[in-house]
Amino acid sequence: MSVVTMKSLLESGVHFGHQTKRWDPRMSRFIFSERNGIHIIDLQKTIVEIKKCYELIRKIVNSGKPILFVGTKKQARTSVKREAERCNQFYVNNRWLGGMLTNFSTIKKSIARLKKIDKMEVDGTFESITKKEKHLLLKEKEKLEKNLAGIKDMNGLPGALFIIDSKKEAIAVAEAKKLGIPVVAIVDTNCNPDVVDFPIPGNDDAIRAINLFCSIISNACLDAENKTTTNLFNEAEEVNLGTEIIETFDQTKKEDAKIEDDAEAIGTKKKESKKPPKVKKEGNE
Repeated sequence: MSVVTMKSLLESGVHFGHQTKRWDPRMSRFIFSERNGIHIIDLQKTIVEIKKCYELIRKIVNSGKPILFVGTKKQARTSVKREAERCNQFYVNNRWLGGMLTNFSTIKKSIARLKKIDKMEVDGTFESITKKEKHLLLKEKEKLEKNLAGIKDMNGLPGALFIIDSKKEAIAVAEAKKLGIPVVAIVDTNCNPDVVDFPIPGNDDAIRAINLFCSIISNACLDAENKTTTNLFNEAEEVNLGTEIIETFDQTKKEDAKIEDDAEAIGTKKKESKKPPKVKKEGNE
């Protein structure tokens, strides 16, 4: 059974890029065409890059090193957490704290503090302190857990980062690059693919596309742990990419409108709503 098919990529809207005016020219090698002002990503190239990344992740996990899933944008948080936990790896899905990699020794101190509060909850310490002290500790725990829950058991630096949206997670990319940690990242048409080691061209906004990418990387980790070998894609699968993309685009372009474009429209409406209502001038009687 193949890991990814052209059909699954199309159905998940992986080929939808951003509006052409938002593009990064360095993504040109991954762009298939333009349709109604939207860039269409070349899914044949997406499959090639997925194959490279799948093999890389499998190799790293086989070597005993962990993978860190990173996706802090709202639509990525649930999938990043779910798929990282499914394959027993680590994740950051709320906020990337500066120095999470480059100053990991300090981060480890915060993790130790979180574990200490966890222990206090179960060993009876909370029963011997005041309500105020308990409240402050729980508040501290909530704050720490929000940002560190996904790496609480990560004892050292990861073997690689898997990132949803390299542009949003620019700090994580920079820290990994500084330490020589390979970065696998989903790059949309508004991203610079040259800043990551292993770019996967694809839609990094649609939830279905994010779910698919996260599940593929999670499967790679599980394959490594189970010592299995999976076909990356069906070699016999041949499709007329141009026809398939255009048909899918026409069927789903309304459904898969880009989130940031919706946000822009909402912002415009809010600005319009702030205009004071016109007051009719009454004539002198």
